[in-house]
Amino acid sequence: MAAKWATLRNAGIVVAQLAGVDSEAAWPDDGAFPQAIALAGGWRLELAGQALDDLAAMMEPGLAALLAVHARGLDAGAPALALWQEIAAARAALLTLLPMEAAAR
Repeated sequence: MAAKWATLRNAGIVVAQLAGVDSEAAWPDDGAFPQAIALAGGWRLELAGQALDDLAAMMEPGLAALLAVHARGLDAGAPALALWQEIAAARAALLTLLPMEAAAR
């Protein structure tokens, strides 16, 4: 899960940059999520795994399309912002899966 989280974070940073959003503020390096959700285990871990798969399925074609637009020298800002908003919402939902004590750290 840690590798997938890191990969999605890196892809999210690219989308944020294309959208003109401060990428580090947009997705801080909260690499503790995979470990914390693994410690939580059970339904939280299972749901987080499914949500990460869903997020990857959404991001892959979206990022590919944005990069194709950008490679043609066209402005990808508006569609990147729309994708970024979806990514940010999905990330926020994932973080709510953490138990309160883990989220407070």
